Amino acid sequence: MKKGDLFEGIVDVIEFPNKGIVTVDGERIVVKNALPGQRIQGVLTKKRKGKSEGRLLTILEPSPVERPGEACEHFGICGGCVYQSLPYEEQLKIKESQVKALLDPVVKPGSYEFQGIKGSPISDGYRNKMEFSFGDEFKGGPLALGMHKRGSFYDIVTTPGCRIVHGDFCKILESTRAYFAELGTAFLGKLSHKGYLRHLLVRRAVKTGEILVDLVTTTQTEYLGTDMQEDQVLGGWKERLLGLELEGRFAGILHTLNDSLADVVQSDRTDVLYGQDYFYEELLGLRFRISPFSFFQTNSLGAEVLYDMARSYVGETKDKVVFDLYSGTGTIAQILAPVAKKVVGVEIVEEAVEAARMNAKLNGLENCEFLAGDVLKVIDEIQDKPDLIMLDPPRDGIHPKALNKIIEFGVERMVYISCKPTSLARDLVVLQERGYRVEKGGAVDMFPGTGNVEVVIMMRNCGLEGK
Repeated sequence: MKKGDLFEGIVDVIEFPNKGIVTVDGERIVVKNALPGQRIQGVLTKKRKGKSEGRLLTILEPSPVERPGEACEHFGICGGCVYQSLPYEEQLKIKESQVKALLDPVVKPGSYEFQGIKGSPISDGYRNKMEFSFGDEFKGGPLALGMHKRGSFYDIVTTPGCRIVHGDFCKILESTRAYFAELGTAFLGKLSHKGYLRHLLVRRAVKTGEILVDLVTTTQTEYLGTDMQEDQVLGGWKERLLGLELEGRFAGILHTLNDSLADVVQSDRTDVLYGQDYFYEELLGLRFRISPFSFFQTNSLGAEVLYDMARSYVGETKDKVVFDLYSGTGTIAQILAPVAKKVVGVEIVEEAVEAARMNAKLNGLENCEFLAGDVLKVIDEIQDKPDLIMLDPPRDGIHPKALNKIIEFGVERMVYISCKPTSLARDLVVLQERGYRVEKGGAVDMFPGTGNVEVVIMMRNCGLEGK
């Protein structure tokens, strides 16, 4: 086969996170977003150094275990979900096998206890945060607000029927889109860099029902599409939202200005239009104050499962100092603090560190210390020496130099939480070469319907075994 050729075949397996594998005439072709058991038609898009990639054109026959009619109305168009047409039990089987397939080449099977996968307590409406984008579904089309179209950098699909969020998200999304469409407000063009509307950030606490909404715009008020002043436009939007019938209640309605060229949700300045710029969520009996841009696990109920597993892996912490590296808003640190001598958290995002300090005070925890900065640099400055280390790095894993410094502490046990098991597998090679043995591990499905999964690994220092 050569580039541009059409092919048909049955998908054998799907590798993490969304790589369907089709074998045609002995040739292995990677086709993203194709599910095991589907008969598909595709086109070969790349063939290089013995590796072939294709693009999915048509699903000729669904997988025998699929239930296409039960998927979200936007499934297959929106780029957010991959597995939603599969029963949840099948999704869990796929993710468990993917994690094992990544761990087995680097950790000898049978040398550790693999505890399988734990599912999310709910598989629909589980997300507590969404970042929706403004745009159009096709060039020159009407205003859209939602998720990126699958495979597209430019096109946006309005998603009022999204299944992975609470219905309050969908009402807020559609009300916002309709309001600015009526005014004729322009969204920011990715090439022209002209326009006003950028993103809509919505956060909703599962336990408290509190909602925080943040409209992210540029300062280009000439694209408002109306003779009204900006404060009048924002006031009208606020009143439109406050008139919605929601199950939850607004803790705050915000406006963030962002003139950066990058297509990311960030703040040059944030103004409070209503209420306050934070809300509260509860996890495992603790209360957390969350601001618009601070990191917090996007599945609150799933996070309780994840952190409960991590806590069980940490084991005995009495009279011990625990380092929580890449600590975010300090959730794990505060869960461990009641049964530890001291917990030291390190996080590069200063806003998250401030939130962690505030949350520790809110929960009456006086043995937590949170430091702002890059783990690579900060761990050289910490006076305390750890007995145990908790790792929860970003998707790319741990910087090699930072990993070397972490290993040099020589702690008895480490627990590594990973949101990208390919990065974890890479780091485990180094950790094992330097004397750590994987003792047990398992997965937690924090992201039903999608290709993502969390993995938790407990490692023991071989040189300290028996001491």
